[in-house]
This record gives sequence, structure tokens and C-alpha cells, in this order.
Amino acid sequence: MYLMRIGATGAEKPVVRVDESHYIDVSDVTPDFDERFFAAGGTALLADRVARGDVRAFAGERVGAPIARPHQILCIGLNYSDHAAETGQAVPAEPILFTKSPNTLIGPYDEVRIPRGASKTDWEVELGVVIGRRTSYLDSPEEAADAIAGYCVVNDVSERAFQLERGGQWSKGKSAETFNPAGPWLVTPEEVPDVRNLGMWLEVNGVRRQTGTTKTMIFDPYVIVHHLSQFMVLEPGDLINTGTPPGVGMGHNPPIWLQPGDVMELGIDGLGSQRQQVVGPR
Repeated sequence: MYLMRIGATGAEKPVVRVDESHYIDVSDVTPDFDERFFAAGGTALLADRVARGDVRAFAGERVGAPIARPHQILCIGLNYSDHAAETGQAVPAEPILFTKSPNTLIGPYDEVRIPRGASKTDWEVELGVVIGRRTSYLDSPEEAADAIAGYCVVNDVSERAFQLERGGQWSKGKSAETFNPAGPWLVTPEEVPDVRNLGMWLEVNGVRRQTGTTKTMIFDPYVIVHHLSQFMVLEPGDLINTGTPPGVGMGHNPPIWLQPGDVMELGIDGLGSQRQQVVGPR
């Protein structure tokens, strides 16, 4: 299934995408794609409703993030060998973990706002993983597959000056408002033939900046979920950003930083694409 949330900010309704022009409203089954929905069984709850049909046409509604605000957004740094190389850092021996404020989550076509005092705002196309059940102390990466509700496109927007020059605390550079566009859909695992082999891309103002593949992930989604479960309890609806391939602004010589008016477009094979315009500080 392809889960979407459409409507005004804060008033999105849950739908199942049928094709690029049509959807089925499932708000009579669940008020939202949130922790309660995933904990109660997730897409299994929707099967009968989807089978009954009542297909409707999209009518220009805003597309929100495909999940409600999660309990937490967890992020994995330097998870692509070629990205680690472009930043001049060693390939990590185990996943590098940092967090991102859950209120950074926005829709795939919403504006991205540069924060006050920023000077080095950057882009990062990433595979997002959504947790489907309360999870801790998994025995193996293989067991992690059953804990994953689905996958989505994420833009892990970053302010590098805050991240690297303000005490080396990554969350400072990751948690500004609008810094986590997600969607347009949450794609359930049966729709993804091989999550370890998905092409990824990002363009800024029509110029290709990132071209990569999940093949070059150091730690795949199953390894990541298993690893994190050894240190914390993962809740239904939690979002994990799994790292970015090479081509970020910081990796260019000289570096390239986002400016107001820039347009980012990005996508992952089978998971859809996003488009955000960059705007200045409030």
C-alpha cells in the first residue's frame, strides 16, 4: 500500500493512494497514520476498507508528511561509504546516531525555511524507515524486517555551521523548523522488491547534485533497526533517517549552500519524489 496524508497543515486526513490521480479515504477506519494506528496493526486494518473501493480523484489538495508527528526522529550519520569519503571522515564501525526534533517534519512540497543566523544550509536525500511496532532487543537484523511499517523519501536538511561549529552537536544543525520533508507516500515493505537496491537523486535549481543508491549503505535498514533496538525502545510510527549518498553541498569544492529562492527536487526509486522551495528566515 501507499499511505498518504492530504489536507491543510494540522488537518490532514489519511488516504491510500490508488494511482497518481486517485485515492481512497480511510479516515473512517483511523483518524491518522500515527502511533496508535501502527500499534493496532497498521495496514492490516485497511484491507477491508480498500477492498470496498470508493475511489476519489485528487483535487489539488496539499500533501502532508505520510505519518503524523512521530515520538522521535532518529538519524544515522555517514552511512554511505562514498559520502564518508567526500567528507574526509572514516567509515564508522557501527551506526552513528543523532536525533532530530519531531516538529521538523513537514510535507514533501512544503517550503524549507533557512533559520536565523544560518550560513551553511545543506541538502540530503535519504531513505526514511518507519517503525511498525514497539521494538526492543531484537535478536537479529532478520527479525527487524517484521518491525518495519514502510519506507519513504526524506530530505534531511542540515545547517552545517550549527552542526559542526557550535560545539560539534549535530542535533543543533538538524532541528530547525521545516528541516525534515517526508513523503509523498509511506510505501509498505511488500511494494519494495529490494530496499538494498534503490536509486536516489537530488537536484538544486535543475542541476543534479546527488546520484546514489542504497547499495552503498554501510548499514542497511535491518541492521540499523536491530542496532538501535539494543539501546532504546522504538515506538510505532518512529521515523529513522538512514543517511545520504555523496553530493551534499558541504562535499563540493568550494562548498555550495542553499539560498532563498532555491528549489530542491529529490526522489528514490519506487518511493516518489519531492519538491521544496527555500525561503529566508522569519
